[in-house]
Amino acid sequence: MSIVICIFAVVALLGVLAYSRAPLWWSSLLILIGAGYAFYQQNLNPIVLGILIALLIIVNFKPIRRALITGPLFGIFRKITPPMSQTEQEAVDAGTVWWDRDLFSGKPDFDKLHQYAKPTLTAEEEAFLNGPTETLCAMLNDWEITQKDKDLSPEAWDFIKKNGFLGMIIKKKFGGKEFSNYAHARVVTKIATRSGSAAVTVMVPNSLGPGELLQHYGTEAQKNYYLPRLAVGEEIPCFALTSPEAGSDAGGIPDFGIVTRGSYTDPRTGVAHDNVLGIRLTWEKRYITLGPVATILGLAFKLYDPDHLLGSKEDIGITCALIPTEHKGVEIGRRHYPGTSAFQNGPNWGKDVFIPMDWVIGGQDYVGKGWKMLVECLSVGRCISLPAMSVATGMLSSYTTGAYARIRSQFGLSIGRFEGVDEALGRIGGFTYQMDAAQRLALTGLDSGEKPSVISGILKYHNTEKMRKTLNDAMDVHAGKAVCIGPRNYLALGYHAIPVAITVEGANILTRSMIIFGQGAIRSHPFVLRELKAAMNKDLPAFDDAVISHIGFAISNLVRSCWLGLTGARFVSVPVSGPTAQHYRDIVRFSSAFAFLADMGMATLGGSLKFKEKLSARLGDMLSNLYIATAALKKFNDDGQPVEDRPLVRWAVETALYDCQEAMNGFLANHPNRALSWCVRKLVFPCGMTMRQPADTVGTDIARSLMEPSASRDRLVQFMYRSSDETDSIGVLEHALKAVIATEAVENKLRRAQREGKLKAIVAQARLQEALNQGLITAEEHAAVVRARRLKREVIMVDDFDAQLMHADSEAIHRVIV
Repeated sequence: MSIVICIFAVVALLGVLAYSRAPLWWSSLLILIGAGYAFYQQNLNPIVLGILIALLIIVNFKPIRRALITGPLFGIFRKITPPMSQTEQEAVDAGTVWWDRDLFSGKPDFDKLHQYAKPTLTAEEEAFLNGPTETLCAMLNDWEITQKDKDLSPEAWDFIKKNGFLGMIIKKKFGGKEFSNYAHARVVTKIATRSGSAAVTVMVPNSLGPGELLQHYGTEAQKNYYLPRLAVGEEIPCFALTSPEAGSDAGGIPDFGIVTRGSYTDPRTGVAHDNVLGIRLTWEKRYITLGPVATILGLAFKLYDPDHLLGSKEDIGITCALIPTEHKGVEIGRRHYPGTSAFQNGPNWGKDVFIPMDWVIGGQDYVGKGWKMLVECLSVGRCISLPAMSVATGMLSSYTTGAYARIRSQFGLSIGRFEGVDEALGRIGGFTYQMDAAQRLALTGLDSGEKPSVISGILKYHNTEKMRKTLNDAMDVHAGKAVCIGPRNYLALGYHAIPVAITVEGANILTRSMIIFGQGAIRSHPFVLRELKAAMNKDLPAFDDAVISHIGFAISNLVRSCWLGLTGARFVSVPVSGPTAQHYRDIVRFSSAFAFLADMGMATLGGSLKFKEKLSARLGDMLSNLYIATAALKKFNDDGQPVEDRPLVRWAVETALYDCQEAMNGFLANHPNRALSWCVRKLVFPCGMTMRQPADTVGTDIARSLMEPSASRDRLVQFMYRSSDETDSIGVLEHALKAVIATEAVENKLRRAQREGKLKAIVAQARLQEALNQGLITAEEHAAVVRARRLKREVIMVDDFDAQLMHADSEAIHRVIV
């Protein structure tokens, strides 16, 4: 065997070992065997062989390696790693790592993905969804709520309270429903398809609010008093975190409390208490949902103990307290007007307000632990509330726009038959499938006991952004129907409220640029957190193990990326066959590439990567789209792989992987080390950018399924509220759609007869009667066309108003604002 063949064989075998992630000593042994053979064949200098053996000894024997390699590296790492603030540390420690770790591994375990339970509703949950939730939706009129009453009706408020909508997450022993996260989300989804304001009213007490915090951290006395009252709406909660000077930087809130002794009168009992240990608070909050009507105020503030009444520490940290809004000094009740929505939202403030220590959530033992409490609970709420509203918008847009595109005609043809509208419909259906799949998978994690903090950021950002895109397309297709606001317009009010969802619970720009990858790189990466903890604990052995494993991990992912790129990942073993099998293989390829690019970014930019927000955002986009693609495949598999849904899953996965590829391209194009980026591009994309957007025919198949009653459409909008009332602006759509479809052949016959000169009348109604008189159509066909045209007109009509009444309404709104 020639030396060239020997070298080739060793390199090939090293590649196989790296691909399969074999232990370091296997590769070292192979190199040693190859070097020994080369030396035996007198093709390797003894000095070179000696150096090679010395290097292998250094690398493989831990004491020597730590002294010569990882020890010095450990010192450098500790110097260049930026210090982690307490709030950053608590954010990193909050929540759990779940499926996101697999995506970061470069080798996701799809068998594990398929073994995750399919989310289902219990009989009790299903009865609630099909009973009280349906009844509530029928009571809601979003036009009346947002434009006239600026609030839910008293009847709706009473129904919400009496039927336990505010206590869905509260345990049954306290009088709540104790529903699963999946049920909670589906209830919010259904209500949101009817009224965003009502959905927000229901979701906030069940998301980041006193109820969630009390169940996890409250004292027994706090739980026993408040939770039964919250469950039945006897208490209305709100939680105040955002300040005028601290929005996204929630950890920098200026609101403060000083530990002291004082006196107060409990507004719940009227009993006065003197000289008790407590906190004197000063705060100013805004954007607090349910604030104007809340009876109990959850408050986050920074606590200080200058007199050392609690111990030696003066700066205690962020603390959460629960304060009755009737308490002396609490100023609350004024309203904001967010995006013309009518959910209750407003500011509150107080100065030198004294509260007893036992009003701290969890009592004195939990002072200074507020930030950890908030970020742990936020990871749950951010998987449910806004993502559920996004899914609702997708379902509403899919259902209404598909029907409208079939009913509305121009040039003698349904507008959905035109490719421009067809393209928009494909996006609407595809994004809705992505949003629903992404949330379903996250809810599976929540209901199995996980608190996936990284995935919650992915959901919050990507679902709300796709909601915006979906609603934009729906508005475009509806055109003037969506522009003219009124009771008939079922899109515009949601469109106006989009910026609210984009802004709250972590602004989208912040979430994409800093949180998703910033948190994911530490929590989800197999080795980064181990390295950071080793550095903080000055633990060289732990650092050594983590770093060596990390280097091998990076090399493996580079080799895997290159090989999978060369072969199109065609030889990867996946747990399915059929049309989706290649999707699984492509995800493995892009997972390996993402894992390597993440390591490349962290290795070359170090701690400064968190300030390179555009690069960090692109790395977050890679992780997010891998999650979305796998979630879509999981949904398709859970649903029994229905043939009718193949266009939807194909569009969802191919779009996500194309977006992932574009993020990789942008990352490499903008990485400051141009030479390294050029080399990495050739290895990660050896055959170029091969992933393509879904074919036009895929979008057309989706559009067609939305424009007629179908099993695929029913699954896509399964949890939408669908009125059957012909006088309802959405309820009339299904009647009109079926009527228009049933009479399309007759309408075509009438148009042919007109072109042939058989029908002379100018007015359409007269031509229809003329056709009946001539025997061109039957009486049954005549009646069907009359009904279809009546329903079609009801669908396409828009509202108009008396100008003087509109002026009066605007004056009333002005008085409310001022």
